[in-house]
Amino acid sequence: MADKKIAILYVDDEENNLFSFKAVFRIKYQVYTAISGEEALKILAEKPIQILITDQRMPAMTGVELLEKVIPLYPDPIRLLLTGYADMNAVVDAINKGQIFHYLTKPWNEEELYMTIDRAYEAYQEKIKLKIENQQLGMSNDQLEFLLRQKLLS
Repeated sequence: MADKKIAILYVDDEENNLFSFKAVFRIKYQVYTAISGEEALKILAEKPIQILITDQRMPAMTGVELLEKVIPLYPDPIRLLLTGYADMNAVVDAINKGQIFHYLTKPWNEEELYMTIDRAYEAYQEKIKLKIENQQLGMSNDQLEFLLRQKLLS
């Protein structure tokens, strides 16, 4: 991480929140912002995002709806839900449907958010490591099956 910043996408329909987030976190992280779920999906298609933080209450697409759309398309980013409302149904949906890593309330506590992002990035690294190991294991299995077939045919 010394040479490359963690890439974070922050989604919120309130422009002031986007500016504030970027002002606070841009020094330590590579911060992308989106004002809607649709804009977030476009950024995800173009940029390698490691952590996705989304507000829950947005007009066209809620945070949970965005996270549900993201999972099949971009399964690797670690997902966080941020909301100013104590809406337990949204939290339950986020956990069950959006497969979130962590839930945070607005206004965010800077130190708590830093710690959560760092923990989320560790989870991201583990997820990628496991994905690579599974791919390598699959290739080894394919090679073994090939060699076994060759031996059986000879």
